[in-house]
Amino acid sequence: MTALLMAAAVAIDWLLGEPRRWHPLVGFGRITRALEARLYKVDSRLRGALGVALLVLPFTAAFALLRWRFAAAAPAIDIALLYFALGHRSLHDHARPIAAALKAGDQALAQQLTARIVSRDSAAIDPAPAATESVLENGNDGVFGALFWFAILGGPGALLFRLANTLDAMWGYKNARFMQFGWAAARFDDGLNWPAARLTALSYALLGQTRIALHSWKTQAPLWDSPNAGPVMSAGAGALGLKLGGAARYEGEWHQRPALGAGTAAGADDIERALRLVRRSVLLWLAVIALLELALHA
Repeated sequence: MTALLMAAAVAIDWLLGEPRRWHPLVGFGRITRALEARLYKVDSRLRGALGVALLVLPFTAAFALLRWRFAAAAPAIDIALLYFALGHRSLHDHARPIAAALKAGDQALAQQLTARIVSRDSAAIDPAPAATESVLENGNDGVFGALFWFAILGGPGALLFRLANTLDAMWGYKNARFMQFGWAAARFDDGLNWPAARLTALSYALLGQTRIALHSWKTQAPLWDSPNAGPVMSAGAGALGLKLGGAARYEGEWHQRPALGAGTAAGADDIERALRLVRRSVLLWLAVIALLELALHA
C-alpha cells in the first residue's frame, strides 16, 4: 500500500507540478515571516527553537489527527500531503531551461536561471556545474527526504520533513542575523535529512559509476560543512563521472569548496544526466519499497 501511495503522489507531481496558485508552502512562508517578526528580538537559539516548535508541531499534529479521525480518507490525505511535499517535477522545470539556454549559446540567460536555484552571485556562476550540483543535492531535499519520511510516518511524516526543510531554507543561515536564531532549524533539518541523504547517495552510487561514487563519498563528503549535502553531491558527482565543487562566489566573496567526484567538467548535457539519475533513483526506491512490502506480507 505504501509503495502504491508513493507512486500515486509521484505521478500526480509529475503531471501537475507545483501548484501555481495557493501553494501551501507559500502560505507557510508567510506565517513563518510573521512569527519571526514577533519572536526575533535578539539572535537567540531558544527563540529560534521555539519558532521551529510552533511552526512544525501544530501542523504535523493536526494532519496526523485528521488522518486518524477520518481513517477511510487516510490514503487520499497521505497522497495529497506527499504531493505537496515533493519537488520532483519542479526540479526538472527549473533545471532544463538552464541546459536549453546553454545549448542555445545564451550564457547570460543560463546564469540568470541558475541564480534562481543556487545562492551564488549570478555574474560569477558557471551554469552547467552549478545546476548539476543543485539537481543532485535537491534530489535529496526535494524528493527523497519526503519519500523516506512518508515511508516511515505516512503523509504527516512527509509534511514534517518539508516544513523542517523550508524552515532551514529560511532561517538556517550562518550570518549575523541567523547564526543563533536559525541554529535549531538547521540542526532539526540535518537530523531529519541524515538517513535519507545516505540512502540517496547510495542510490546514486548503485545507478552510476559505483566504485568512483563510493570512493568520492568516502573521501570527499567529510570535507564538506554540510553533513548531508557532502555525501549526496560527492556520490552523485562520482556516479556521473564528473568533477564538481571548487571555487564559488557568495555575496561578493570567493570560497574554495572541496572537490566533488572525479572525471570531466560538467557541460549542458550533464544537467539532464543528473536529472535522469534522480528519476532512476525514484524508480529504484519505489521498487525496493514494493518488494519490502511484499516480503513483509508474504
